[in-house]
Amino acid sequence: MTIDFEGWACPLPLRDTPAIVMGHGGGGAMSGDLINHLFLPAFGDVALTDSAVVTAGTARLAFSTDSFVVRPMFFPGGSIGDLAVNGTVNDLAMSGATPLYLSAAFILQEGTPLPAVGRIATAMGEAARAAGVRLVTGDTKVVDFDSGDGVYVTTTGIGLVADGVDLGPHRATAGDAVLVSGPLGVHGVAVLSCRQGLEFGTEVRSDTAPLHGLVAAMLATGADVHTLRDPTRGGLAATLNEIAGAAKLGVELVERDLPVPAEVADACHLLGLDPLQVANEGKLVALVPPDQADRVLAAMREHPYGRDACRIGVCVAEHPGMVVARTGLGGTRVVTMPIGEQLPRIC
Repeated sequence: MTIDFEGWACPLPLRDTPAIVMGHGGGGAMSGDLINHLFLPAFGDVALTDSAVVTAGTARLAFSTDSFVVRPMFFPGGSIGDLAVNGTVNDLAMSGATPLYLSAAFILQEGTPLPAVGRIATAMGEAARAAGVRLVTGDTKVVDFDSGDGVYVTTTGIGLVADGVDLGPHRATAGDAVLVSGPLGVHGVAVLSCRQGLEFGTEVRSDTAPLHGLVAAMLATGADVHTLRDPTRGGLAATLNEIAGAAKLGVELVERDLPVPAEVADACHLLGLDPLQVANEGKLVALVPPDQADRVLAAMREHPYGRDACRIGVCVAEHPGMVVARTGLGGTRVVTMPIGEQLPRIC
């Protein structure tokens, strides 16, 4: 097998840079630096979370926006089109919202074949209908031949949050069970698998999917779910480190319980990647009181997008802000926040 490394980003770019580098978009520590030290001081007192819950009259609305720049635009199991719909639907769902409406803004590079654009639009329409949401507004811009890279899509969504639903890291508590809805690292490896020269012997298909139905099933159990997150850019490692930091708690994972498929593990081993830092697009992480975890897991396993759900760890009061994994040999290792971009442009 021949691997073409041309165009790959440095996996550990310097954090003190005079200009934007790929790592600023990786969902890791560099993305956090950009938000905390550039955007937040400029925007004022806002949180800039994946999904904000705001009020309008008596209604509680979840509001989210996301941009998608994945390359290639079509990959096993999906495309930039359904990824854009599902990604924003899931950001709303992680607030416990029922997604209702989406907008779609396109930046199209001059020279992009119309059949490709049409295929992306069709995928978006199908994904929206499958998720039960409506695409109701949008925008289109075209940039010069040498100013883009095919198609970029930005989707913004609005959903309704029911009374009494309050999810977020602020509710995480020591003792909470850490649950995950299924196998990890699949989307990132699926995108990698269709890049030139990368073949892993078996096809890995993206897990892109809308998760609001799964969330609704979890909340319908009556369990007091504390926190939900979809581990996209930066993977499980970034998601749990962000929760641990915000909640000022530690997280302990049991390494043998982490659901990493063999083909994902093999691909990551070949490329020197940590599967816990690889993106997912159809998975969620839940923090649930320990005495209610089995009830929530049972509901998750009844849903098509949660049938492989499992418990992977626990929140602890020790080592606040840090995620560690217990190894099979009885030791522990620190699961670090990724610094920059492990895999360029996978969502």
